[in-house]
Amino acid sequence: MTTLWDTTGSAVVKELAAQRRTGGAVMSGVALTLVVVADESRVAEAEEAASAAAEVNPCRLLIVVRRQVEAPVPRLDAEVVVGGRLGPGEAVVMRMYGRLGLHAESVVLPLLAADAPVITWWHAPPPERVSTDALGVIADRRISDSSMSDDPIGALNIRARDYAPGDTDLTWTRSTPWRATLASTLDSVSGRRAEAVRILGGEVQGDVDNATAQLVAGWLSSRSGTSIRVVPSTRVPGPAGIDSVVLRLDQDEEVRLQDDRKGGAVIQQPNRPEAVVALPDRSLGELIGEELRRLDQDEPFSEALEVVTGQTGLAARPALREHVWFDPMRNKPVVGEEPDEPTGAAAPLPTVPPSSEGTDEVALSGEHDDPADDSDEQSMVQDADAPAADAATGKKGGKR
Repeated sequence: MTTLWDTTGSAVVKELAAQRRTGGAVMSGVALTLVVVADESRVAEAEEAASAAAEVNPCRLLIVVRRQVEAPVPRLDAEVVVGGRLGPGEAVVMRMYGRLGLHAESVVLPLLAADAPVITWWHAPPPERVSTDALGVIADRRISDSSMSDDPIGALNIRARDYAPGDTDLTWTRSTPWRATLASTLDSVSGRRAEAVRILGGEVQGDVDNATAQLVAGWLSSRSGTSIRVVPSTRVPGPAGIDSVVLRLDQDEEVRLQDDRKGGAVIQQPNRPEAVVALPDRSLGELIGEELRRLDQDEPFSEALEVVTGQTGLAARPALREHVWFDPMRNKPVVGEEPDEPTGAAAPLPTVPPSSEGTDEVALSGEHDDPADDSDEQSMVQDADAPAADAATGKKGGKR
C-alpha cells in the first residue's frame, strides 16, 4: 500500500501503474469498476463489503470520501492498494477536501478500468437526484440503499421519481431469498398439478414501514395481477422486515412461508409435508456481490417499485442521464437564477493543513479531525435542494 498526501489525480494514476508493474500481474483483467461513495464514518464498513464482493467479482475498486466540502483549500489524499487488504485486485481510497469533492469525477475518470462497465454504489442515504452527482451519471448501474434513510418508504418514492433503467436498491437485493423461495414453492405446486397456478390474494406479514417487505408485496402484486399488501405481524420481523408470506391460490389452496428465526423458513403447501429451507441473513458484501453479477436492467425491481410508489412507466425511461451541475455552497442551485436570501450567518470555515502527513487523525486513528459528522456534508453534495451556508463560500479555492 502506498499513501499519497496532498497529491493530484495524475500522481495517483502513475502510482497505480507503478505498483502494477512492480507487483506483477496480480489480476490479469477486471470485469468492471466499482465506485463507492461513502462518508468517513462508514469507510471501514464500505471497504469490508466492497473487498468481499471483489473477491468473487474481479473489479477495480475506487472509494471516494468527500470530507469538509466547505473547506477553502482543496486537497486530495489517496491510498493505492494492489493485491492487499482491499481484495485481490486494484483499489484506490481517495479522501477529497474542499471543492475538489464537488468535482470528484475529475479524479475518478482517469482511474476507470478501460472498456469495462462502471457501477456506482452510495453507502449512504441515497441521493435526491442522481443527475446532480457525476459519479452516478458516468455509471452503467447505480446502487443505493433506502434502508439507510430515516424514512425508507419515502426514500423509495424518491428513487421512483428519479428512476432510470440501471438503478437498483439494496432493499430489493435483501428480498432475493424470499422471492426465490416463493417462486420455487409455487413451481412445486404447479408441477404437482401439471398446470399453471393462479394467485387470487394474500398478504405479507411484517413491518409495514420496511422497504424490503413493501417491495416483496409489490413484486407479488405485479406478477400475480392481484393486490398483495403488507400487514403488521404479531411477532417482531427479522432484518428483511418479513415474518411470513401467505398466498391464496386457485383450487382453494394456500401456501405459507414462515420465518423460523433460526436462519431458515418453514414452507407449508397443500398435499405436502412441512419443509424447512435456508433463509439466512446475508452480509453487506454478499448483497453487493449479487448486484455486481448483473449489468442489465432489473425489470422486476422497476415493476415492484411501480406498485409500491404508484409511479408508472419506469422501464420505458431513458437509461442515460445528463449531468446537472449545482453548487451546494451557494443559495442558487441552478446557474442563471437569482440567489435566495441568506438563511443565516455563515459558519466559520474549517482549516485544512497544507500537508497532512503524520498529522491526519483519520489516517492515524480512524477518527475525525473535525467534530462534525461527514454524513451531513455528503448529503449536502447529493441534495440539489439543500440549503447553503453562504454564497461567499462558493468561490473556488485553487486547482482541482
